[in-house]
Amino acid sequence: MVEAQRLLADHLGIAQWLCVSGGSMGGMQALQWAVAYPNRVRNVIALASTARLSPQTIALNEVPRQAIYADPNWNRGDYYDKTPPNAGLSVARMIGHITFLSDESMREKFGRRLRAGTGTGYGFTFETEFEVESYLKYRGDSFTKRFDANAFLYLSKAMDYFDLSYGLPSLAAAFRGVTSRFLVVSYTSDWLYPSGQSKELVRALLQNGIDVTYVDIDSDFGHDAFLLEVDRLAELTRDFLGRAA
Repeated sequence: MVEAQRLLADHLGIAQWLCVSGGSMGGMQALQWAVAYPNRVRNVIALASTARLSPQTIALNEVPRQAIYADPNWNRGDYYDKTPPNAGLSVARMIGHITFLSDESMREKFGRRLRAGTGTGYGFTFETEFEVESYLKYRGDSFTKRFDANAFLYLSKAMDYFDLSYGLPSLAAAFRGVTSRFLVVSYTSDWLYPSGQSKELVRALLQNGIDVTYVDIDSDFGHDAFLLEVDRLAELTRDFLGRAA
């Protein structure tokens, strides 16, 4: 992905970026830019991201893939002139969306409330009864109208394969020769890319004497926090880029 971006930058005549910024998978790409093209990136902002996926995150990516594989309409990816595997993709999105939230955010947003019209008691059926169930089904169904199952599979595999320390003795070795300044931001309730992974990244940068600012933002929004805690992020970005200028 970064190589494709590099080709576009060359085509546009952009020799150096003042700052490359991204959250989640975008943060991985920002880190890859600094490692692969150290002379072309002056500053990096990595939000709710990681230098390499943990076994738990790889596992959380595999279950949604299995949902797509299990859909008979997937047909090993050959479905473009047939019925798409929307059932599998919908379940995959539901699973993925759970990892973006946190226990606190789900409790505050849904609690144990039942859907309107279900009455005050449980139906003891396999129908959708809880508000959180209805929300996930809506998210899954709407996702199939704007996304492709094979694209989902390739994106999740790309994240699994991402590992800046691959073939190296340590993560710190990946940042030798890097010249960028860094702002690394994590969020306390993010269990997809928890704060400990950002701290590992920061330690690797500091071992190379790299200028890095680290902030762990207290938030209940889970992984989604990097999209929702905009005021705090705007303040951090303004200060970081102000010093860059």
